[in-house]
Amino acid sequence: MLFYEKSGRDISLTDEDLRSGLKKALEKVSPEVKTGKVLALPPDITRLHSKAGVLTLAARDYYKEKLTDIMPALGTHYPMSSEEIDEMFPGIDHSLFRPHKWRTDLHTLGIVPGDFIKEVSGGILDYQWPAQVNKLLVDGKFDLILSIGQVVPHEVIGFANHNKNIFVGTGGSEGIHKSHFLGAAFGMEKIMGQVDSPVRRVLNYASDHFAKDLPILYVQTVVSPDASGKLHVRGLFIGDGYECFEKAAALSKEVNFTPVEKALKRVVVYLDPKEFRSTWLGNKSVYRTRMAIADGGELIVIAPGLKEFGEDKQIDALIRKYGYFTTEETLEKVDKNEDLQNNLSAAAHLIHGSSENRFKITYAPGHLTRKEIESVGYEYADLKEMEGLYKIDDKNNGFHLDEKGEEFYFIQNPALGLWASSIDSETGMNGKSDITKDK
Repeated sequence: MLFYEKSGRDISLTDEDLRSGLKKALEKVSPEVKTGKVLALPPDITRLHSKAGVLTLAARDYYKEKLTDIMPALGTHYPMSSEEIDEMFPGIDHSLFRPHKWRTDLHTLGIVPGDFIKEVSGGILDYQWPAQVNKLLVDGKFDLILSIGQVVPHEVIGFANHNKNIFVGTGGSEGIHKSHFLGAAFGMEKIMGQVDSPVRRVLNYASDHFAKDLPILYVQTVVSPDASGKLHVRGLFIGDGYECFEKAAALSKEVNFTPVEKALKRVVVYLDPKEFRSTWLGNKSVYRTRMAIADGGELIVIAPGLKEFGEDKQIDALIRKYGYFTTEETLEKVDKNEDLQNNLSAAAHLIHGSSENRFKITYAPGHLTRKEIESVGYEYADLKEMEGLYKIDDKNNGFHLDEKGEEFYFIQNPALGLWASSIDSETGMNGKSDITKDK
């Protein structure tokens, strides 16, 4: 059921609008006087623009001491530092925060059968999939679980958030690995910007069959920049079923997708050092632009905060070992190497981060060396030289000329959108229709 909606492609919701909307929904769903214990599941600092911090603070103010636990839905990311908590959740007691240990603190709600995986993957894969969540969600005996986050195009599942925040954000290693590999094997270009996808159907199966007893309320935002790059909250959707996600995704498709009239020869992407410190996250620059870049083109990633490849030491080591090469090469490595077989999300990431030899990917990192960048299959550029050539501080998204008078297309933050050189008015992104219309 949808308990609250306020949205529009040209509106800009204030923090007070968000607080007011959440309060109205909570008074319908779980009034403070009737609620004993609440868990909040916001994203981490890598989703700072989601306004999840504002909404989590609003939930704390409404429920007060009844909001007993806050678990950032980290997935495979590093736990939040004290400084990050203060920036994203100012004033909230740090003792409320619980780390998600994605390899150990798990409860398996059920198993999605291999026959279903085979069906949704078009016969590509047939393994079983465990619906795993952090054990706190089950053992904590909560009256309400607030799943808070931003709906935006996503390379693994089509659009981020909703039950992805549960089964991936607080999920376990096997579930994360297998879901990411399912998306990669099916094909990123067939998934991005689609409400329905193989991974989404698997998570919906898990919700319908195994998670009905969890008192989850989804709080979804849609955020997009205006022409000057200023961010605006275009929608707030709150519900306990699929409708809130589907409405948010429809709005996100309107405001987070940018069609370009011609395939782009050169794209320059900036990665904010507060948000992007690894290629695990920074390769959104590859994922979100790949459908807009011309054959033989170049993607230049200016990444002053880049200091590692993976957000997890084990995955970082695998990226360093195998690198970003073609799908065919990576699948061959999976077949031959047990460490990749046991870390399929790393294999999926390697596939996602490859241009399939179609265009050149050049990184200008703040901390990684030329040797490190080139060892994983990318080109290296000097950070200060690229900053001087493109002078990005005063540039908005779109076409510009560099210091040599040559054209490039600039993107301020790849996490906020999806770019493609063609769109079909009937089917959506890249001319690919949703694989099914049912859930």
